[in-house]
Amino acid sequence: MNTLPLVIDLDGTLIHTDLFLESCFTLIRTDPARAFHPFVWLTRGKAYLKAKLAHRADIDATCLPYNTQVLALIREARAQGRPVVLATASHQIYANRVAAHLQLFDRVLATEDSTNLSAHNKRNRLIAEYGEGGFDYCGNAHDDLPVWAAARRAYLVNPQPGVEAKAKAGGNVQRVIQTPRRRIQSWLKGLRLHQWVKNLLLFVPLLASHRLNEAALLVKGCLAFFLFGLCASSVYVLNDLLDLAHDRRHAIKRDRPFASGDLSIAAGIFTFPLLLAVSFTGVALFLPGRFTATLAAYYALTLAYSIALKRQMVVDIITLALLYTLRIIAGAFAFQIPLTFWMLVFSMFIFLSLALVKRYAELKEARKKNKSAQLRGRGYIADDLEMIATLGAASGYLSVMVLALYIQETSTAALYRAPQLIWLACPLLLFWISRTWLLAHRGQIHDDPVIFAVKDRVSLLVGLLFGAVFWIAT
Repeated sequence: MNTLPLVIDLDGTLIHTDLFLESCFTLIRTDPARAFHPFVWLTRGKAYLKAKLAHRADIDATCLPYNTQVLALIREARAQGRPVVLATASHQIYANRVAAHLQLFDRVLATEDSTNLSAHNKRNRLIAEYGEGGFDYCGNAHDDLPVWAAARRAYLVNPQPGVEAKAKAGGNVQRVIQTPRRRIQSWLKGLRLHQWVKNLLLFVPLLASHRLNEAALLVKGCLAFFLFGLCASSVYVLNDLLDLAHDRRHAIKRDRPFASGDLSIAAGIFTFPLLLAVSFTGVALFLPGRFTATLAAYYALTLAYSIALKRQMVVDIITLALLYTLRIIAGAFAFQIPLTFWMLVFSMFIFLSLALVKRYAELKEARKKNKSAQLRGRGYIADDLEMIATLGAASGYLSVMVLALYIQETSTAALYRAPQLIWLACPLLLFWISRTWLLAHRGQIHDDPVIFAVKDRVSLLVGLLFGAVFWIAT
C-alpha cells in the first residue's frame, strides 16, 4: 500500500482562483476606505499582508470554483489509504475553511502571520515533515518548481506558461491535468460585448435631429460607440472582480468567466485598466472635451454603483436610469448637438421603468424561492415586489405622457412634415411597456430588459414600427 502523502496546492490547483487577489477585491468592496491599506501592510512582508486580509476579508469556501479533476485525484488517493495534505500559500484561516468544507484533508499547512508558505518555504516545510522525495505534490505555478524538485512525483494542474517544460526537466512529472477552456468565448463573455448594444443610445440625438445622413457624423458616432464600449467593458470586468462572491451565489451569474474561474483574476487586473486607458486616450485625441467629461462621469458613477450604490434602496434604480441617460447626453456632446428638454425627460422616465423591471425580476426570483429577508447585495426584500411594479409601470406610462406632450410642442412642427402622425407612436409605446411588465410579472424576463428587448421578436417589431412612425412623420 502506498502511504506517501499526496500534497495539494490550493490557489490555481484545487480552486480556479487566487484567494490572495480575491481577498484584496473583497476588502475593496466591503471597506472602500481601506482600499490602499494592503500597500502599507505589504511593507511588513507578504505574510503580514495576508494575515491582515484574512482577518478583514471574508471568503466563503462553500462556493469557490473547485477543480473537479483535482477532487477526483484526492478521492482516488484517499481510496488507496494515502494521507492527503493541503499545503498552500494562502492564509491559515482560508485554508482551514476550505478543508472544513471539503472534509478531504488529513492535515493543513498554510501561511501564518510570520511565514509565507510559498516556493522554497513550502519546499523546506514539506522536507522537514516528510523528507526529500517523501511526498507527491500537485501544483500549477512557477513557485511550485522547487517543491516539485523535492517531491517523489509531480502533478501539474493547468500549469502557468513555461512551467510544464521546466517541471518535466526534473524527470518526475507523473501527470498533467488540463481543464478544457474556451478562451475566446470566455473573453467575449467577460467583456460583455453583448451589452454594447446599450451604447446605440449614443445615436439617439443624431436621430432626433434628423442628421443621420451626414457621413462625417456617422464616422464620429462609430468611433464614440467603440471607445464608450471599451470603457463600459473595463467597468464590467472590474465589477465582476468586485462581485465574485455574490456572483457565485447567483444561479446565472455564477457562470460568469471570473466567478467560475474560466478567466483568472490576474488577467482581469491587467485588462480593466488597459481598456480604460485605450478608451480615454482615444476619446481625448478624437472627440470633444464634453464627451470626455461625460464618459468620466459615467465611469465614476458606474464604479460608485458597483462598490456601494447598488446596495442602497431606490438610489440603485435611479443610478441605473442615469447611466442610460448619460449615454444619450454623451451622444449629444459627441455630435455637438444641443440636448432638448423632451429628450432628457423622456429618457429619464423610460429608463427608470426599465431599471425597475431589472430589480423586479430579481425580487420575483427571490419570492419564488421563499426568501423574505433582504436580498444579498441589494437594499430590497421580496415583499417590495408589488411596490416596485407600481413604481415601474407608473414611470413607463409617464414616458408616454412626455411623448404626447412633445407632439404638441410648437417647436416639433418645425422638425416634422406631419407631426400629428407621431400620435401613432403612443399606443405602440403603451403596448410595449405594458407587455414588458406583464412578462416580468410572469417571470419571463431574467436578463437586463434592454438585452431582453434586443432578443425579443415582438420588441424588435415594435421598435421598427416606432421608428417607421417618426420616419413617415418626417
